[in-house]
Amino acid sequence: MTAIKHALQRDIFTPNDERLLSIVNVCKAGKKKKNCFLCATVTTERPVQVKVVKVKKSDKGDFYKRQLAWELRDLTEVDAKDANKENPEFDLHFEKVYRWVASSTAEKNAFISCIWKLNQRYLRKKLEFVNVSPQLLEESVPSGESQSVAGGDEDALEEYQELSAREEQDIEGMMEVCEYAVSNAEAFAEKLSRELQVLDGANIQSIMASEKQVNTLMQLLDEALAEVDTIEGKLSSYEEMLQSVKEQMDHISQSNHLLQLSSTNNLRLLDDITFLVNYMDLSKGHIRALQEGDLASPKGIEACINASEALLQCMNVALRPGCVCLLAVKQQQQLFCELRDGFSRRLTNHLNNVFVHQGYDQSSSLTQHTAELTLPKHSALHRDLLRYAKLMEWLKNTQREKYEGLTGTYVDYMTRLYEREIKDFFEVAKMKMAGTSKEGKKFATLPRKESALKQETESLHGSSGKLTGSTSSLNKLAVQSSSSRRSQSSSLLDMGNMSASDLDVADRTKFDKIFEQVLSELEPLCLAEQDFISKFFKLQQHPGLGGSQGNGSDVDGTLQTRAPPHGEHRHSMSEKDTVRWMMNSIFHCIEIELNTLIALGDKMDSFHSLYMLVKMSHHVWTAENVDPASFLSTTLGNVLVTVKRNFDKCISSQIRQMEEVKISKKSKVAILPFVTGFEEFAELAETIFRNAERRGDLDKAYVKLIRAVYMNVEKVAIESLKTPRDVVLMENFHHIFSTLSRLKISCLEAERREAKHKYTEHLQAYTEHLGQPLETLITSLGQPALHFFEGVEARVAQGVREEEVSYQLAFNKQELRKVIKEYPGKEVKKGLDNLYKKVDKHLCDEENLLQVVWHSMQDEFIRQYKHFVGLIGRCYPGSGITMDFTIQDILEYFSSIAQSH
Repeated sequence: MTAIKHALQRDIFTPNDERLLSIVNVCKAGKKKKNCFLCATVTTERPVQVKVVKVKKSDKGDFYKRQLAWELRDLTEVDAKDANKENPEFDLHFEKVYRWVASSTAEKNAFISCIWKLNQRYLRKKLEFVNVSPQLLEESVPSGESQSVAGGDEDALEEYQELSAREEQDIEGMMEVCEYAVSNAEAFAEKLSRELQVLDGANIQSIMASEKQVNTLMQLLDEALAEVDTIEGKLSSYEEMLQSVKEQMDHISQSNHLLQLSSTNNLRLLDDITFLVNYMDLSKGHIRALQEGDLASPKGIEACINASEALLQCMNVALRPGCVCLLAVKQQQQLFCELRDGFSRRLTNHLNNVFVHQGYDQSSSLTQHTAELTLPKHSALHRDLLRYAKLMEWLKNTQREKYEGLTGTYVDYMTRLYEREIKDFFEVAKMKMAGTSKEGKKFATLPRKESALKQETESLHGSSGKLTGSTSSLNKLAVQSSSSRRSQSSSLLDMGNMSASDLDVADRTKFDKIFEQVLSELEPLCLAEQDFISKFFKLQQHPGLGGSQGNGSDVDGTLQTRAPPHGEHRHSMSEKDTVRWMMNSIFHCIEIELNTLIALGDKMDSFHSLYMLVKMSHHVWTAENVDPASFLSTTLGNVLVTVKRNFDKCISSQIRQMEEVKISKKSKVAILPFVTGFEEFAELAETIFRNAERRGDLDKAYVKLIRAVYMNVEKVAIESLKTPRDVVLMENFHHIFSTLSRLKISCLEAERREAKHKYTEHLQAYTEHLGQPLETLITSLGQPALHFFEGVEARVAQGVREEEVSYQLAFNKQELRKVIKEYPGKEVKKGLDNLYKKVDKHLCDEENLLQVVWHSMQDEFIRQYKHFVGLIGRCYPGSGITMDFTIQDILEYFSSIAQSH
């Protein structure tokens, strides 16, 4: 093992400036035995680094190679497996556990002992040695093989001391002076020994010569020690004096601390008393105002407001811990509660009386508004009540039950007041509206019964008081009306065409003004009341929060008109829901009355739905811009649904009436009633919907109506017996084209072009229906000529050359001359005159299309004339045979006939 150690030192560690201190022959536990060496080394350079190196013998030669190295500072645990029995196995815990089996237990123990010494000397870190005998962890290593392995080297390591730089320089200087210092080391050592002996002798002589000085020094030291003892005695006395002073100062400090603590406690007590006096003391003036203050005068109200705010501030003061247990504080809090309860009782009784008296005072002034279409203003009532707004806020924060009781009382009395005013207002509106026509006056004479109104309301809203999804709600009104009323209004409902209403434009304009006046009166009334409720009852509105959340709507999208009336339920509602509930309760009759008014206007004239749709849409748009979640916007939005249904029902009714139109079989068909009705509807609608928000609804209605008009014009034309189909289509589509071109309705531009196309198409078809004017004329004068020219064309079609047709016996030149002689210009003119009368009989006078048709027939006649002349020229070239009349004669014939009629 020693030889291996020297070989490893020479070949592996010396080149790396390392010294080998211990070595153990090992192999990995549990595997096929491949021997290697674990070496404990230190570096020769400072700072010293201690390593554990794994060395393996090469398979190809007798030399060793370095395989792995670990720093000793990375070693955390050494496990010897068994401290009592000889066991060659041991574990080293680096970043992972390495298990080894040594060649002998002695080598393992020597290696572990060396590791322990190196750790103690260079690292002194906490390294765990498990299952290691305590004898191995001592400074001395047992004799025997382990001593020979590690002991000598470790002693040498401990005795070895490296030379300093100065010592190296001195040795080099000595070696330079002595020439044989290197060549003869023994002589050099002997010389150094003799010089050392000389120096020792000189040193001894110097010590003996300085004995007297040593004695003197010793005497001085004794004197110094005596002086030190004296000083120590004085210091002890001083220390005793300072100790007594220290005790006195400690006593003074303790006394000062107690005084300071007492002063701090007194200051805190003063602060607490001052706080309670300042924040829990209510002045006598405030107490008097709360107990006896006049709630009717402005000064008394102002005093009560200040006193209530002071009381609320005193009751809400944040007391420090423990203050609430003081008897004075408890008595003061009890006083505050009594003042709060008493004042809230006085305030509630006073406001209840104010609500009742104001309601009666307002109802007494209703008579002056019955003759006018105006609603009473409540600004004075609102102004008087707003003086109590701060007191209502105080009541809301302190006595919620009394606040909710006042809210219910206000809603009850104002509901009765507004219900009377609104019903009277709508009665006046109905009378003025019904007075716009003779037939309408019959509606004004009908008695107003609550039961009938309730039935009409239920037909509009359904059993739950909400708008239903049915479009036939207005039809139920007609079913539930009396038979006399149905007979009186039958002339209004019988719209054989769209202009059958007995009301003229002036009456419709008057109706529009009345309806606008109704909405204009309702709008400020609702907005003012909602603003007052928000301010007086301190229910702040947040319009941006509820506009897109359905405004408290039901599943079917309609307004929940009633909220739970119970106080405990209202307490859980938000402020926005409370305002909505109050407005719905107070103005619950507005929607009912509006729907009844709308139904009346629709019965008087179906065109009224156009006016109402525009006006209602504008007011809904205005209300939503002000506050999308307001009662007015939601109510008008619900009513707008009814108006839109009436409008759609009007359009559907007109389409149905178009489909039911019957024409007389004995008279000719002119411009159809629903065509002129559409013209009247479009003119009126364009006037009404100019710059309107609901233009899209009108455009959709236009498209539906024009499609129905086109379809039913075609249908009537097919059924017509007296008037040719093409004449019916030509005249009606010409009228439609003229109407659309004049009104310039952008959404019907495609239909306008279609009407023009159909008019032109059927004008040409009518001309062709007359059977080619010249052929018709020839037919009316006699068949031979028509047969002759048809025979010529037939021969050419069969393949006979045109110039050879004249050689046919039946179609020679003599036969052609006979035919032409039979049709002189006088007869042609006579035939054209008969044709003019026939066309005049077919056409109506309203459209003035006779000259247009006559001119078209003139062009067609000339075209056919040129065709026959060309046929004669090609089949009878050089014969000199021509017609008895020329194109100029034809133009004169047509012109003279048109002028004569």
